[in-house]
Amino acid sequence: MTVQPMIPPTAGEIVVIGLGRSGVAASSLLRAHGYDVYACDDATSPKLADIARELTTRGASVQTGGHDAARIARAALVVVSPGVPPDAPAVVAASNASRAVVSEIEIALRYMPNVRYIAVTGTNGKTTTTALIGALLRALGVTAPDAGNIGTPLSEVALAEPQPAWVSLELSSFQLHDTPSIAPDVGVLTNLSADHLDRYATVGDYFADKALLFRNATSRSRWVVNADDPVSLDMARGVAGDHFHFSVVKQSDAWYDRTTDSLVVFDTPLLSRGDVHLLGDHNVANVLAASLAVMAASSDFRTPAAREAIADALRSFRAMPNRLEVVGEWNGIEWINDSKATNVASTLVAVQGMTRPVVLLLGGRHKGEPYTALAQPIAEHVKHVIAFGEAAPIVQHDLANAVALTRVDGTFEEVIAAARGVAASGDAILLSPACSSYDMFNNYVERGQRFRELAAQGND
Repeated sequence: MTVQPMIPPTAGEIVVIGLGRSGVAASSLLRAHGYDVYACDDATSPKLADIARELTTRGASVQTGGHDAARIARAALVVVSPGVPPDAPAVVAASNASRAVVSEIEIALRYMPNVRYIAVTGTNGKTTTTALIGALLRALGVTAPDAGNIGTPLSEVALAEPQPAWVSLELSSFQLHDTPSIAPDVGVLTNLSADHLDRYATVGDYFADKALLFRNATSRSRWVVNADDPVSLDMARGVAGDHFHFSVVKQSDAWYDRTTDSLVVFDTPLLSRGDVHLLGDHNVANVLAASLAVMAASSDFRTPAAREAIADALRSFRAMPNRLEVVGEWNGIEWINDSKATNVASTLVAVQGMTRPVVLLLGGRHKGEPYTALAQPIAEHVKHVIAFGEAAPIVQHDLANAVALTRVDGTFEEVIAAARGVAASGDAILLSPACSSYDMFNNYVERGQRFRELAAQGND
């Protein structure tokens, strides 16, 4: 049975909280379908002022620098952007008034009744897996944008004409929390580990939101799950539908056969490991997950011709920005940008995938996890840690006994200078900070871009 997205069938004002890209897209989509929209953001900035003017020209009522609690209390529905925390004043106002709160994804699904989609969630690897799935679908000749948490709001896709046949949809735990109708053609769970403990009270609360991927499972559902991750397997156990598994250590529906150095999907080799231009076993897992999800989605995607198209697309796929992205090599030192590694688990897999001695840049805004889990792999792979940002004292406390460590309390430019000072030819300088970027930067993208600039500037 199809689960209908939650949106009022009759007239009523809809409140959109948060004027980032997803909030703007949701407001625009709702206005395009004739709804009265009140959009608000408690922040102020010149950029928000421009957004407010743009949405006003589309007929929305917009407020920045605050919100109208009484108006929120009368709302037919409240749409919240994923970046807006649950303790934000406007969200609290909606909660106090017992208003139904949904995500921008939920709104978009209402207006995409015929779209088929592969939904990807997990703690790490979901963005790369989402991008891979989109690339593979497009290689098979179908229109298939990447959307959701990867950067393009699904509501932007819903506004397109014609609408695509497929979507590769990345879903964060925050988006899953507020998307009651989620029911993908194929759902992918990459892995699970502690994250976002600055927003969730417990790891269990975080996992509970991830489990909402399965909330509307039926016997016709298809699920792709990491066979190497016991937590993921436990979460999916007993869920209705067909289950497919991927592994980098043992035979499975999709697996890495190290004896032949090949990636095998549905008992047939797909391509060699050397044809995949991505660092680390975790990226091999991402490739396996994506290939398996696409082939599980339709029998048309498992023909010999389709498999060859998939293999060709994988050969041409390159690392996404800020995800173990090799930005250059100067004076024999390789510079690797993994700015998207904002939790301990993602930094762990990055470190374990290194083949050179590493100078590791570790720090930023602390997210609640101890860094002690990194001690052993750092001792094996890392020659020096540069601890920086607000988390520097915690990093120093947790890891100073495991590795040579320099604490930098200054600017990011000073961080890079310190790394350059201890690196030698044959080393890698790896930005994989295990922290959010908000102490020094607006986001991880800005942090990664500054890393690229400084790496190149010092080697002109």
